[in-house]
Amino acid sequence: MTRSARRTRRMLQVAGLGAAAAIALSACSSSGDSSAKSDASPKSNSAASASPKLSGTVTVFAAASLKESFTKLGHEFEQQHPGTKVTFNFGGSDALAASITSGAPADVFAAASPKTMGVVTDHKDAVGTPATFVRNQLEIATLPGNPDKISSLKDLTKPGLKVVLCDKTVPCGAAAQKALEASKLKLTPVSYEQDVKGALNKVELKEADAAVVYKTDVKSAGNKVEGVEFPESTKAINDYPIALLKHAPNPEASKAFMALVQSAEGQKVLNEAGFLKP
Repeated sequence: MTRSARRTRRMLQVAGLGAAAAIALSACSSSGDSSAKSDASPKSNSAASASPKLSGTVTVFAAASLKESFTKLGHEFEQQHPGTKVTFNFGGSDALAASITSGAPADVFAAASPKTMGVVTDHKDAVGTPATFVRNQLEIATLPGNPDKISSLKDLTKPGLKVVLCDKTVPCGAAAQKALEASKLKLTPVSYEQDVKGALNKVELKEADAAVVYKTDVKSAGNKVEGVEFPESTKAINDYPIALLKHAPNPEASKAFMALVQSAEGQKVLNEAGFLKP
């Protein structure tokens, strides 16, 4: 091989090595950029999808018949959202509505009838349209063992029988009156109670022989009372609406609590308590 040929061969070898090095550097650079983008992308998506952490107190005004179910859901909500607390004011829906329209601080109102919710919405104290989340049906609560052999709504009119009703202004009382009117019956109770728990309590304490309450209340009382169904109750089923209040101190957490109530998990708790699906 001539000197000129050898020099040409060496020049080609050097050029080949340089090209290979350039390709390798380019590959490393491309790999590094891809990795950087890959690392940055999840962080960006995570930040975008992260929801704000809920905290603070949610104050719920709720019908007395919701006491057991809502208390359970309140504990569940607090476990799901550490740093939150759910407080309740249970009572007659009419009294709760009056408190709200008078300026009582509350986040959520869950009423036992559209009529009592209407007091709040008419006063422009609710946000949006209230949603019906459950329904409830009446039942007769008697003393354990049903010693008076009560088997119908008509039996409550027996002379000497001490019967308690909810006040007519309370949803359970209005429903009872509707059932009595449907049956063309007149009943004079020994007392009218301000909420359904008050009526039930009279039977539990044996201060009354029977009371017209909700199925859910009979169920929650366990063996303290005995329940008697009556067909007229189907004509007086109450829808339960829930709403976020206009001046809610903690609206975000309140919306989350309402979402739990209306979720499959919340509905399961309410159905197990005896409430009917909306």
